[in-house]
Amino acid sequence: MQSRALRYFLAVYDSCNLSVAAGQVHVTQPALSRAIRQLEEEMGVPLFERRPHGLEPTRFADILARHGRRMDMEYRHALAEIEMADGGAAAMLRIGAGPIWYSLILPSIFPDFLRENPKVRLKVQSGVISTLVPQLMAGQYDLICSTLDFPAQAGLVRESIFEVEHALIGRREHPLARRLVEQPDALSPQEIVGFSWIVLADDQVGTGRILSYFAAHELPPPLISIETSSPTHMFEMLSRGDWLAQIPRRLLPLAERYNLREFPVHGAFWSARAGICYRTTDPPSLALLSLIRRIRETTEIRI
Repeated sequence: MQSRALRYFLAVYDSCNLSVAAGQVHVTQPALSRAIRQLEEEMGVPLFERRPHGLEPTRFADILARHGRRMDMEYRHALAEIEMADGGAAAMLRIGAGPIWYSLILPSIFPDFLRENPKVRLKVQSGVISTLVPQLMAGQYDLICSTLDFPAQAGLVRESIFEVEHALIGRREHPLARRLVEQPDALSPQEIVGFSWIVLADDQVGTGRILSYFAAHELPPPLISIETSSPTHMFEMLSRGDWLAQIPRRLLPLAERYNLREFPVHGAFWSARAGICYRTTDPPSLALLSLIRRIRETTEIRI
C-alpha cells in the first residue's frame, strides 16, 4: 500500500467524515472518495458503510487501521532515520504541549536544543490531555508535554518532572476582587458559585475538576460560558467580563499582563504531576532522544 493511500484511509477512519478528512489531508472530497473506493477494490472488502450521519467503519477497516497505524509510524521513523543518516535533510519532531509547556517551558528549551541540532525541525501544537494522549497513541505526535493526570496505558512511558497547582483567576475589576479588598480572607465556595466560567476546549479533566469542586461542597455546577482552545484568548476574554477560570499557578505572571489576578479560595481545584510522555512501541529517533535529554537537563535547573 502506498503511504498516501494509508494516510487517506486513516484520516477517513478517524473522522468518519469525508469532508473533514479531505481537509486534513489537503485533497478534494471527490478525490478522497475515489481513493477510498480504489482501496476497497484493492482489498476486496468494504471498509466503510455509508450512513445518513456519515461513514461507519466495518470490521475490516478496524483491522486495517490497527496494522496501518504501525505501518505509518514505521514509515515515518524510517524517513527520520534516513534524514539523520544523510545529514542533509531536516528531521521533524512533532510535539503536543499543554499550556505551561507551550507558553513557558518549551520556549526556554528550544533555542539551545536547535543550536545543538540545527537540522531538526520542530512542529509544536498546544492541547489538553484529553486530546493529546489519543493523538500520541495514534502516532500524530512523537512526544507530549503536559500534566500526567491520566491512567497508565500500555505502550506509553510517562516521566514525571514537576508538580502543577491550579489557581482561580479573574479580572482586577471583578466583584470578587472588590470583596478581597474589603475582606482579604480566602473566598468560600459559596461566594464563587454564581459566576460563569471560561475553560479550555475539550479539557475534560480540567472541567471535571471544576465540577467536582462544586459537587464536593454540595453546590450546583457553574455555567460554562466559553470554551476556547487558546489560553491567550481565555485571558483576553477574562479581561473583558466577570468570568472565572482556573489556570496553572505558573501561568499567573502571563495572566497578569492581561490585568488578571488570582482569587484565593478555600480548597484546591487541581494539583497534579506534569512531565513528558512518549511511545515505547517505536524506537525513539536520535532527535527525540536529544530533545528529551535537553528537557530533563533544563527542567532540573529551572523548575
